[in-house]
Amino acid sequence: MGSQAIKTNPKRKTREDIFELSAPLFARSGYDGVSMRDVATAVGLTQAALYYHFADKDELYLSAVACEFRAREVALRDILVDNGTPWERLERFVTGLARMMATEKDFLRLVQWVLLDTDEARQSVLAKHVFKDMFVAVHDLASELDPHQDAHLLAMSIFGLVIFHFQAGATRQFMPGHQPHQDNPEVLALHVCDLLRRSLTTATADGAMMRVDLLDERLTIPDPAPAELSTPSL
Repeated sequence: MGSQAIKTNPKRKTREDIFELSAPLFARSGYDGVSMRDVATAVGLTQAALYYHFADKDELYLSAVACEFRAREVALRDILVDNGTPWERLERFVTGLARMMATEKDFLRLVQWVLLDTDEARQSVLAKHVFKDMFVAVHDLASELDPHQDAHLLAMSIFGLVIFHFQAGATRQFMPGHQPHQDNPEVLALHVCDLLRRSLTTATADGAMMRVDLLDERLTIPDPAPAELSTPSL
């Protein structure tokens, strides 16, 4: 339901309305910086009415984060399972993720706060019930890109190469070598994909050479000379 509907029906708030209005609060201040009173004020409900919808702040926070992520993951997951070579799908996925991080500032801030949350119980819930499907899709793509690599580490690297670029944006603009065109999500996507392609191709070639070298060593190592047999004394 849009913000206009919320204004015209101030006494009737659905859970979706609450997610829509509470998510920016969590994006701005994180879990610890937002109280149920803050959410109630933003939504236009009493705290008692808010507790009618949610048992506690944990339930509200986890549900709001899940709503924000699920609203965005469908398009990205469709890219990952779409037609095309693994590298074509990777480029489309990285481009889509980069555009999302570049244009949706509140969502980028929410991602930062979620990653900084040190509560393992909340992180476990989000990992199992919100992030898992997306990660598995990228993990599977990583396995296609290079079956010899650790797919978990490669998947994490793909996310990190894109997201950290925008997380560090406020500082990065003052770092040596910064150019305005580097903030373009398409430029970043091409850079990330080229970097991954070069590194994986090199790793595959180096691995093949290493296996050949090891095979050559095995083939050229002479067999040990047989031990001399001593003649027993009579």
